[in-house]
Parts: sequence; structure tokens; C-alpha cells
Amino acid sequence: MITTIVLIKANPKHIPDTARAIAGIDGVQEVYSVSGEWDLVALVKVPSYELIAEVVTERFPAVEGIVRTQTLTAFRAYSRDDLEQAWDIGIN
Repeated sequence: MITTIVLIKANPKHIPDTARAIAGIDGVQEVYSVSGEWDLVALVKVPSYELIAEVVTERFPAVEGIVRTQTLTAFRAYSRDDLEQAWDIGIN
């Protein structure tokens, strides 16, 4: 599974509707309203890079209220559980 994080600048008047529309796109796992430079953060998880391209370049632009996006595709995930399991089996 490929994880992509999409940072979204949205028209302030349309943030709730924009978030709901994004959440309805196949492959979008979660959408967060956030503080700071960006208004929304979407987590996209799909099985192929081709689907990432489809979701980000075809489906997101069709959503009303999106002003700008920045896409971050994850190469590797790290979590506390992963690190603790590696320590338990002697991986350094």
C-alpha cells in the first residue's frame, strides 16, 4: 500500500464542504482540518503509483474549494511499535 499525504489550501468559506468532498474520494482514508499554513490534510492510501496519480491529479482538482495542494508520497513508515519490535529481535 502506498501512502500519500496531501496538504490542501482551501477557500475558507468552503472548508467543511471541501473536506467532505475529499473524504468521499476512493483511496482517501482520512481528512483533517488543521491549523497553520494549510487548511486540510488528506491521507491517501492506494495499492499503486498509478492510482496516486489518478487521485491527486484527476480527482482532487475536480473538488470545489481547493486553492492549492502539496503532495508528499511516503517512502517508508516508522512507528514506535516497529522500532520496539526491531529492538526485541536484535535489529539495530
